[in-house]
Amino acid sequence: MHTQAWPHIPVLLHEAIDAIVGDMNGIYVDGTFGRGGHSRALLARLSPAGRLVAFDKDPQAVQAALDGPERIHDPRFAIEHTSFALMREHLAGRGIAALHGVLLDLGVSSPQIDEPSRGFSFRFDAPLDMRMNTSRGETAADFLARADERQIAEVIRDYGEERFAVPIAKALVARRESGRPVGRTVELAEVVARAVKTREPGQDPATRTFQALRIFINAELEDLQQGLSAAMDLLIPKGRLVVISFHSLEDRIVKHFIARESRSEPDRRAPFAPAAPTRLKAVARVRPTPAEVQANARARSAVMRVAERTGVR
Repeated sequence: MHTQAWPHIPVLLHEAIDAIVGDMNGIYVDGTFGRGGHSRALLARLSPAGRLVAFDKDPQAVQAALDGPERIHDPRFAIEHTSFALMREHLAGRGIAALHGVLLDLGVSSPQIDEPSRGFSFRFDAPLDMRMNTSRGETAADFLARADERQIAEVIRDYGEERFAVPIAKALVARRESGRPVGRTVELAEVVARAVKTREPGQDPATRTFQALRIFINAELEDLQQGLSAAMDLLIPKGRLVVISFHSLEDRIVKHFIARESRSEPDRRAPFAPAAPTRLKAVARVRPTPAEVQANARARSAVMRVAERTGVR
């Protein structure tokens, strides 16, 4: 089995830091610490008066930030073991009510993919876990052991955009009913491979199913929507929102959020009243350069969207 490990290389690193830092004395959030590439670059750009609060669901990521060879020793830095969806509440606990910038680098990190025991990848035979926060919640194996065919098909279709969701769900339930429920990554990949009749060249048949289960188990899209709303409430005028997405479901949510908050719409209940002012201004949509994609294959699907808070809060 192919077990190549990929180095952890932050995607669109310089572009993201250039886009987000407007005030070197400001307070910033890195909503997805991972292994800290963006956080370290952000701290390097801030003045001694600046401040950065990072968030991560993954206890291993938090541990790496606080203890270990790559830990961050910096009085300007703090990290919270929770989802960025809860940034509003956790920042309030630190006495922070306003931000100069919010950075969200979405999806799964290279260390999560490359650690077999996490169960994120079909490249390794491992328990089918897929939780970013391994201290709580239902594993992917737990979900497949309890959900009915309709629920499984909906998850695979809605979160993986998989057109063979129904036959995959049928195959998974049939295997479970035969007394052999899927509990390992290789087992899931084998079931999907038999159920999927055709696939895009170069893509493993299991890719979309693994993506779907990961997104569902970790409530990634729900967290994204809540995190965008929290960022909107916290950003000061001219504060920046920078979001790096890796697939169309995430990017669509970010794109529609920025578009919605960039529109000025009249109140239909009071047609003669002035329209409500816009709260965001779209600034940029950035893709990795060919050189970055060549150096880091995981950058190939990345899209970075940048928006700026307008003068109304």
